Amino acid sequence: MHHRTPSAQRACLAALAAATLAFCAAAQAADAAGAQDAPLANPPVVLTDRGAPAQLQLQGQADALPAVQGAAPIRNPELSLDIVLRPGQIFDPATGRFDNVQLRSYVDAKGTPPGRFFIAPTIEARPGETVRMRLNNRLDPQPGCKPDDINIPHCFNSTNLHSHGLWVSPSGNSDNVLLTIRPGVKFDYEYAIPDTHPAGTFWYHPHLHGSTALQVSSGMAGALVIRGNRLPHKVDGKTKTGDIDTLLRHPDGAPYSERVIVFQQIQYACRDADGNIKINPDKTWRCDPGDVGSIESYDQFGPGSWPASGRYTTINGRVLPVFADAVAGRPERWRLIHAGVRDTINLQFLPLRAQAEPLPTSTALHDAWIQRNCVAQPLQQAEIAADGLTRAQVYDKTLNILQPGYRSDVLMMFPTAGAYCMVDAAAAATSTVNALVEKRQLLGTVRVRPAVGPQLTLQRHLVLAADRWMPRDVRGEVIAGLQDGLRLAAFIPHPTVTEAEVKASGSPGQKVEFNIDLNGPKPIFEVNGRPYDPDTSRDLVLGQAEEWTLSSAFVNHPFHIHVNPFQIVSIKDPNGVEVSGTGETADPQYAGTQGLWKDTLFVKQDYTILVRTRYQRYIGEYVLHCHILDHEDQGMMQNVRVLIPDGEGGVIDPDKGHGGH
Repeated sequence: MHHRTPSAQRACLAALAAATLAFCAAAQAADAAGAQDAPLANPPVVLTDRGAPAQLQLQGQADALPAVQGAAPIRNPELSLDIVLRPGQIFDPATGRFDNVQLRSYVDAKGTPPGRFFIAPTIEARPGETVRMRLNNRLDPQPGCKPDDINIPHCFNSTNLHSHGLWVSPSGNSDNVLLTIRPGVKFDYEYAIPDTHPAGTFWYHPHLHGSTALQVSSGMAGALVIRGNRLPHKVDGKTKTGDIDTLLRHPDGAPYSERVIVFQQIQYACRDADGNIKINPDKTWRCDPGDVGSIESYDQFGPGSWPASGRYTTINGRVLPVFADAVAGRPERWRLIHAGVRDTINLQFLPLRAQAEPLPTSTALHDAWIQRNCVAQPLQQAEIAADGLTRAQVYDKTLNILQPGYRSDVLMMFPTAGAYCMVDAAAAATSTVNALVEKRQLLGTVRVRPAVGPQLTLQRHLVLAADRWMPRDVRGEVIAGLQDGLRLAAFIPHPTVTEAEVKASGSPGQKVEFNIDLNGPKPIFEVNGRPYDPDTSRDLVLGQAEEWTLSSAFVNHPFHIHVNPFQIVSIKDPNGVEVSGTGETADPQYAGTQGLWKDTLFVKQDYTILVRTRYQRYIGEYVLHCHILDHEDQGMMQNVRVLIPDGEGGVIDPDKGHGGH
């Protein structure tokens, strides 16, 4: 495999600091395709039997479309992924060379080349389609791998598949994370996506208890995008909401440029003859020429392990990538996916000064370099969706805090031509999954070309799109909402869960408390005082709406629940102060989240979080857990069952064959 020499690579790193990146472009021309410094593209879209990714198509003028707009879904996607242990390379800026690694990886079995980097293909589908996914586990057998304690990490070559955030059945061969796919086994998943499913940004990854963190940290994660073409319209005088995709279009009908961004923390290590992780003089992890890095043990995880490793967050498989071909003043949709395990990402975009210094190779020196070279104020990120679900109102933020499992769809407009820093900003220990203070690091750079045509505000872009593309019966309403603080009421996927709806359900509510018990010989990871037990579950009733109270007794944990998302009602700090609003008391972690729909939410120690949810459409057993995935593998998970009501105040329990709780 051809790759850049260390000296050339170091020169290219220096060029990252130059606004034009001219040297890097010249060096790239002399290298093989797919080099580390080549402009970053979206992950490949997995091939389907229809031969092309799903695309939004509006046929002609919106006014000419019938009341229910958009083309009907076409042939169902049929996909295939192999799971293999394969070689690849990850660039280490500290040494100026690529480290050879061998990691568990998804490979598109229909022929998409895996390349030298670790990023799974993007799956695209539309509401109303059935995604058929054949998972072929080609890893080596591991007989006798299961320990007596289910909460000890184990069976690293067994797997399954989770469609994170999709509103689909958790049973059978759908989003069933209680299945085990052993080495040598093929299994066909079917995700029947309802025609009412929200369009948005989701993702997929392994979810077998005992091996989840190890496999996700190996790069086994990919984007899963549901594309919608449903326009908002009136039904009996009421607005039926549509997909935000239909608004994000230029006057000529072309959709906004889109970037699918998958952040990963691939926590590989190289070991000495005694099996110990090799360490540099500064205590970061080292791989020497001829070594092959791997992820084979949970001693590579744990508190502080990611910053201690000195590894870089990869973006679509690359370290310090260059995002090319942005145009000043032209809105782009960035689909941000935190597919990592052990780090909080505090995303900012800042202008890079024209005569910048070379980037230092040590991450410990990044903060001072950013202070001198990434100048002026951070850019606005106009968030239109969180965890794949469109917000009721665009929320402007200059700091986008992404915890493991989070997604954020933002509209980016770079004001002028030049280069911009993509920065992981500083954070207090109380706001990170590692419970450590984080200094700033550079994640990558964005190259922006001069503007074409008149410069417009984002609001003006969206108003013009609404005037051109929204149906006549809702056009005025959509424009008025955009003019009133960029409100998106015509595009939100779920109606608010009201207090009256909860009371009508008659439910006492649910409580989740995360904890790590440190009083024994080893830590015990708990939900409500107990480690994971696959034979017990929390039982819920189909059709009910409930309030859930979330808390953490020790350190911070991202809460995630499968199938049904939840709406944030209240987040109070240890003093009882509401911090989810937009006023002076708002916590940056939670500012602007009140009323927001999500499926993953960071729970700070001693905070009290109230959310509401509905159990709709699907029965069956699934899970809730901490999305620090090595916590989940060691017991911070709980099974959930949604059961059918029996009409007499109880439920029909399939394990008992009759009604009653």
